[in-house]
Amino acid sequence: MRIIGGRLKGVRFEPPKNIPTRPTTDFAKEGLFNVLNNSFNFDNIKVLDLFGGTGSIAYEFASRGCQDITTVEIFPKCASFIKKTVEEHQLNAIKVLQMDVFDFIKTSHQKFDVIFAGPPYPLPNLKSIPDFIFEFDLVDGEGWFVLEHNPNHNFENHPHFYRSRNYGTTIFSVFVNNPGQ
Repeated sequence: MRIIGGRLKGVRFEPPKNIPTRPTTDFAKEGLFNVLNNSFNFDNIKVLDLFGGTGSIAYEFASRGCQDITTVEIFPKCASFIKKTVEEHQLNAIKVLQMDVFDFIKTSHQKFDVIFAGPPYPLPNLKSIPDFIFEFDLVDGEGWFVLEHNPNHNFENHPHFYRSRNYGTTIFSVFVNNPGQ
């Protein structure tokens, strides 16, 4: 796996074997960050990465200059790997919280400009993640909530749905506070 953009472009990292993750492909990450780059100034945003996995998305934000990134990952082996990579590459903007994503959502009193969630596709309550994000008011102003999912899920009728981007079997659905504006 590698970082595809920013000051650490090309840096490779090797996650431990047998961790329960499905990393976002480089092709999909590149597409996602092209869209985000056209909508946000990374130097000035607050980012939340849910289901952190290997930390790949958080590293991309940090490499591009984001100074405030929170990554939430429940699995100890994954959280330890992210912490080790953060230290190794001096990605001090990334805070790693080892806890359940849904507990974090319910107890967080922060708002974020960009929230990314890359949950396991078979997660039973994947469809309810956008509802939780907006119920607990985590998206700041004109910020985005981006949910990675496969074609088995369709969010076009969700009241906060804004748009989606399709990269093969990876789909990023974007949700906002006021989609009609």
